[in-house]
Amino acid sequence: MAVMQIGIIGLGKFGYYLGKNLMGMGHQVLGLDADPEKVRNAQSVLTQVYQLEASDKKALEQIRVADMAHVVVSVGHSMEASILISLYLKELGAPKIWVKAVSTDHEKILRRIGVDEVFIPERYAAKQLAHRLVNPGLIEFLPMDQQVAIKELTVEAWAGKTLRQLALTNTFGVQVIAYRLQGEKNYSYIPKADEPLRQGDFLVVVGNEKKLGDLKP
Repeated sequence: MAVMQIGIIGLGKFGYYLGKNLMGMGHQVLGLDADPEKVRNAQSVLTQVYQLEASDKKALEQIRVADMAHVVVSVGHSMEASILISLYLKELGAPKIWVKAVSTDHEKILRRIGVDEVFIPERYAAKQLAHRLVNPGLIEFLPMDQQVAIKELTVEAWAGKTLRQLALTNTFGVQVIAYRLQGEKNYSYIPKADEPLRQGDFLVVVGNEKKLGDLKP
């Protein structure tokens, strides 16, 4: 994976942890915030941090934040600041702008401005949690047209059978993407089609959420 340069405007909890995770993935992160305490907290975590008022277009231009491959705007509950910063980033030519919205109206305005992605973290987290509550073993719900999800299954009834014999893709329309032997911590990502499964082994499968729920492994 190529190293990306990503700007984060707003280093509250969401912006801070987003930057920390991106750094952990090996990318370079430029962080901006007007709060000196938030800047201090992020200085030892991110590649570079500036204390400035991001709604100042000249300040954004001077530090060349629009040169980043992606810029994420996460400025708390200030719709006005979020919209103004997003507009400035568009005018400065930022290639990809992702913005955290705080309401549906906020989201509509941001989309009219032409930002590339608008997200409401609470909405996403709530949807993920709802699906995981009603579907035990679900790892992640992917909001695609076919309600795709990723789920971990524990082998019981399938013990002694091979993936080739089970023919999960042809029979159920799901795909095994990883497996973990009982007692092991790490996953392997190239399942062997002709190796018998053992009771207590784990399979990670991707497919339609309803079809995953119908499986009896």
